[in-house]
Amino acid sequence: MPLAKAPIKEKIILGIDPGTSIMGYGLILVSGKKITLLQFGVIHLSKYTGHELKLKKIFERVTSVIEEFQPDEMALEAPFFGKNVQSMLKLGRAQGVAMSAALAREIPITEYAPKKVKQSVTGNGNASKEQVAAMLKTLLKIETLPKLFDATDALAVALCHHFQGGSQQSGNKSWKSFISDNPGRVK
Repeated sequence: MPLAKAPIKEKIILGIDPGTSIMGYGLILVSGKKITLLQFGVIHLSKYTGHELKLKKIFERVTSVIEEFQPDEMALEAPFFGKNVQSMLKLGRAQGVAMSAALAREIPITEYAPKKVKQSVTGNGNASKEQVAAMLKTLLKIETLPKLFDATDALAVALCHHFQGGSQQSGNKSWKSFISDNPGRVK
């Protein structure tokens, strides 16, 4: 009797490139060894006044993307350390709000350093945004690249996560796992 082939496991990965003026997102479907581009784009935030309103819009848009595509995992580009503390604080908040949209739906989250993303996609940790976009165009068979690199950066994060096998899990995967791992910290 021939051995039955195991069914090909599919998963959808949502990549996020956090930002306070423009936030990029990208979704890929991984089916066995095949990677398919589902969607990518940006969330324009500069038109909103007040940081709180921007955070609300990030949460709403990321939530709507999650509801539409039902990703299995989320990968984010970790902010790099800059000199402006206020900018870093705002960027961290934007990233946290995007993460909370995933955590509310028990979606595991992984962060990747920008150099790790570039290295994973192009083979060069110092690659330019143009080089990353060109490699994505080839790998994902994108006909027309977007004008803004935030979208391709987000796709690169999702692809990096796939290439890394999700092995850089950071922190707890969900509130449920956090509670079970830390029963004494919950009141």
